[in-house]
Amino acid sequence: MWKHIAIVVALTAATPAAYANDRDRLIGVWKMVSWEYEFQDTGERRAVFGKDVNGYQVFTREGRTMIIAEGEGRKAPQSDAERVTAFQTMVAYSGIDRVEGDKWIVRVDTAWNAAWKGTEQTRSFKLDGDRLHVVNQWQPNVNLGGQMTRAILTWERVK
Repeated sequence: MWKHIAIVVALTAATPAAYANDRDRLIGVWKMVSWEYEFQDTGERRAVFGKDVNGYQVFTREGRTMIIAEGEGRKAPQSDAERVTAFQTMVAYSGIDRVEGDKWIVRVDTAWNAAWKGTEQTRSFKLDGDRLHVVNQWQPNVNLGGQMTRAILTWERVK
């Protein structure tokens, strides 16, 4: 019986260390390679903001994540309609993050979309060498009139 208890305790103690190790492997600067939306109702996948996306994600040792991404061809807005377009062709947020298994979770404290403040954004992730593959949770997309989408992103470590 004690042997079984010792095994359970050892496995439980090892689990947080594995999570911490994955978090440590995320630390650094990542450049966006691709970003697609998958639409829940049709399964269609579409490049977000065009083929030439520009974005960075930073994971700090202190547990903060910062992300900014913009679509190709953005211009300085000159009218209200262009300001709407500018809002719809970018994403930016920051918060305290943690890793739980293959989930990366950010408690958002500032965002381009005020509705995200105070929320937890959960993403699945997989590290493949210097590539980080991320799949967001299904959610109403503020930039697409509330359609249910999830983002599928690939990032590459900046060296």
